[in-house]
Amino acid sequence: MTACASEPEHDFSGITITAADILGNPEYQAISYGGYRETTRDIQPTREQQIEDMRILEAMGVKLLRTYNVHYDEAANLLETIRVMREEDPDFEMYVMLGAWIDAKNSWTDEPERIRDQDAPRNADEIARAVELAQQYPEIVKIIAVGNEAMVHWATEYYVEPKIILNWVNHLQDLKAQGELPETLWITSSDDFASWGGGGEEYHNEDLNELIRAVDFISMHTYPMHNTHYNPQFWGVRDNEIGLSDSEKIHLAMDRAMALAIQHYDDVVAYMHSIGEDKPVHIGETGWATISNEYYAEGGANAIDEYKSARFYHDMRNWSNENNISVFYFEAFDEPWKDAGNPLGSENHFGLINIQAEAKFMLWDLVDEGVFEGLTRDGQPITKTFGGDKDAMMETVLVPPTDREIQARLAERE
Repeated sequence: MTACASEPEHDFSGITITAADILGNPEYQAISYGGYRETTRDIQPTREQQIEDMRILEAMGVKLLRTYNVHYDEAANLLETIRVMREEDPDFEMYVMLGAWIDAKNSWTDEPERIRDQDAPRNADEIARAVELAQQYPEIVKIIAVGNEAMVHWATEYYVEPKIILNWVNHLQDLKAQGELPETLWITSSDDFASWGGGGEEYHNEDLNELIRAVDFISMHTYPMHNTHYNPQFWGVRDNEIGLSDSEKIHLAMDRAMALAIQHYDDVVAYMHSIGEDKPVHIGETGWATISNEYYAEGGANAIDEYKSARFYHDMRNWSNENNISVFYFEAFDEPWKDAGNPLGSENHFGLINIQAEAKFMLWDLVDEGVFEGLTRDGQPITKTFGGDKDAMMETVLVPPTDREIQARLAERE
């Protein structure tokens, strides 16, 4: 995995803005980005569609994007789109955390066993392509993230042991040392808080410790929304809250959701410190879907609607800005391919803007301020969901279940 010890072929001397300048800087808001409009990734976003998206995100103050893989053309096309836009408008700023997807051997196959401590054959190609793109677009690619939720145990189809991620991180760090990648390029892996030591002891091992030492920063994920079903003890209406208004019940539950996200962050930092390391920790993913017909929906956790999503979005942005933490909020736009067989599945509805070019409730104030004036998505102006009728939106808002209802559901699972 080591490159030849020859003179570097690449000139990175023109780099001015670096990951160190961007991460943790509230002037560089971050977001997870995918521009797919269809129910399949076989149909790639066009240059025109990507330009529309970049103008929308620029208007929102976003200057840092996260992508997830390089085996589809979308990431490479996006980098070229950004370069063209920069050439046409020197004031345009957009940078990228480039994701390289990592799988275990036998992932996504009919083989009965996933071999967690071996690479899928495609991993080497994925890393090589990420290196090539970072070399080709050094003024845009500021970070490479090796794997997405690739170490968390619930990703049963593809997760790998930390040593697989460590090997590739070390490979990229070696290329930096040899001048084959910019020395200012930061290397990380983007994974669940538990995978970074913030969860149970089953994740604590020396390979993880070495990975923490090897990365330039930790990119951790936290999803209180998912925990409203899987670990709902923080959620719901407490016995002493029964007599409060519906609005108060919802706000108190969302306060606890935000507190849980902060606790996940603090737990990762604490584990990092426990092994003698002290480096930046940023949030590679968090978000709150707006539509669901699953566990989080009415009759389940009662967690999903635009009101709660907006509350979480603004709370997260305020907290992270105050603490100089970058958050790659998930995500910019709804992407219907994520759960193509279930149009109402939550994975399709994490975007701040839906597929009809409607800004969800968290962005209504930007519509009112004229931020999106003159901008379109697929030729449609950016309008508000629910036609801007807040009363209609509020009719969809769900009150969380009571503590007793949650405990009863947990008992049924046992």
